[in-house]
Amino acid sequence: MSREFRQQEASVKSGKNGLYDDLKRQILTMELDPDQDLDEVSLSERYGLSRTPVREIFRRLEGEGYIDIRANRGARVIPMNHQTLRHFFLVAPMIYAAIGRLAVQNFKQKQLADLKDTQERFRTASVTDDVLSMVLENNRFHEIIGEMSGNAYLQPSLGRLLIDHARIGHTFFRPRNDDMRRRLVLAVEHHDGFIAAIGSHDEDTVVDLVFEHWELSRENMEMFIAPQGMKADALVEAPAGSMEKSS
Repeated sequence: MSREFRQQEASVKSGKNGLYDDLKRQILTMELDPDQDLDEVSLSERYGLSRTPVREIFRRLEGEGYIDIRANRGARVIPMNHQTLRHFFLVAPMIYAAIGRLAVQNFKQKQLADLKDTQERFRTASVTDDVLSMVLENNRFHEIIGEMSGNAYLQPSLGRLLIDHARIGHTFFRPRNDDMRRRLVLAVEHHDGFIAAIGSHDEDTVVDLVFEHWELSRENMEMFIAPQGMKADALVEAPAGSMEKSS
């Protein structure tokens, strides 16, 4: 293999890695909207790639649940609709709890060290109000717990859940009042609790934290689905008779 060929191959690989990482980040941080079309031609030009490696990246991301490839219509960011949100809310606590139990049983010290490092980056981002870093570090924190589980069946399910968890949880990382700020501080404390419980092989505490953390996330994700002010507006619009009846 010639030196020139190796250099070209390294350049293409770098371009492919860059495209893969950027698309994942942009989907998780909502820089790319759910259901948004992906322009294969413009991405090829931007990353200096031919169409073939771009399509390879698309197929890889489709397999991981980030995008959807439609016959004769191209690729799009995986959508979020009523059905996907319903499925998310139904199964997420069960998957997280099962992952947590297995993480306690199977974690390696290197993974625990990575979890601690990720938590420190998340903590710093929460103090500095770095929303994008909070989204990515929180996602990585829970991803590492999935890796600790070492379960080939649950990890793909967790990965798919974390995509939507990140996307619909943005309200959580943009606190607009003291109560939301308090919730964010509590989330950081939950992460510390996960680390301590996993390190001490305390399976029951990890599962308890899973449900506490999930409830905190669920309440904040509801704010994303039903923004503040919606209920108040609905009461303003309600007929006077119905208000009297409810009082």
